[in-house]
Amino acid sequence: MTKQPGPLNELRPLNLGEILDRTAALYRTNFLVFAGIAVLFAGAMLLIQMLHLGALAELGYPEVRPRLEWAVAVSAVLSILVTLLVAGVEVAAISRAVAWIHLGEPATVRSATSGVLPRLGRYLWVMTIAGVRAWTPLAVMYVAIFALMFAFLPHGFLTHPGVMQRVPPPNPAAMLELGLGFLVFAPLFAGALVYGILMSLRYSLAVPASVVENLPARQAIKKSIQLSKGARGRIFVLGLLVYALRVMLGIVFGIPFLIYAMRHVGQALPLGLLAIQQLAAFAINTLIGPIYSAGLTLFYYDQRVRKEGFDLEWMMRSAGLTEPLEILPGET
Repeated sequence: MTKQPGPLNELRPLNLGEILDRTAALYRTNFLVFAGIAVLFAGAMLLIQMLHLGALAELGYPEVRPRLEWAVAVSAVLSILVTLLVAGVEVAAISRAVAWIHLGEPATVRSATSGVLPRLGRYLWVMTIAGVRAWTPLAVMYVAIFALMFAFLPHGFLTHPGVMQRVPPPNPAAMLELGLGFLVFAPLFAGALVYGILMSLRYSLAVPASVVENLPARQAIKKSIQLSKGARGRIFVLGLLVYALRVMLGIVFGIPFLIYAMRHVGQALPLGLLAIQQLAAFAINTLIGPIYSAGLTLFYYDQRVRKEGFDLEWMMRSAGLTEPLEILPGET
């Protein structure tokens, strides 16, 4: 039997303040569910990063053995790719849980996680399409900047912290060329960053659309483009607030590492401190990770109420006048 939304998840158009309040209330009242989902994937990411640190130890960190610098890059790239994969599962599972809770349905860590696994490939493809379309220009700029740095800075500056302390006096002409290169790339980098943010806002509702309505990737992308119109500024504010909260926690947890770095200028952090740093990241990901995904799912429903009359559709569905389109707990 379909349940009516309760006072917390009443279906009506909401302003930004109301969506933020409901996101906070939803997170607070269902903390164990959201934190339980987040801790599974934050723990997986922690394991990945610890394995990466182990690989660095085997390579002789901080002074990586000659001709093994490439292994550091490969290890870092692999850890990033697996981390993105795991984070994608978390985003989909949080969206699934919020969708159920928002419509008055029960949700647990197990049901939300198992509910997204059968269509995980689809959700990851949605995120891949959105990410490639939004962030390819910025990725190209990163490659160009690193190429510039490799052309002018000493060999091994990325993997050998002491290299920059033993460099010969800089060539003024070369340093001028490096500075001019950065001046050229700076506006291009800023433009790519702005483009990435705008496109990400455009596709921000694609995952909730795919999870809730069982849409294929390209249909979910199109649905997000249509639904997000008129809400992208508000979604940006949500993302900015979550980012600010993450930065604040990062500063609090990062104070010991900052103190160490100031006392040991030019030296790499010991592996033990890097491991502690990853534990701090685990705590931040567990606490903050679900908030943005939860807020996006609420924006998704709000935009459907505004543009599709979803509140009326839900009332008719609750009265048994229409067939449900959303995936309810237990459905596959």
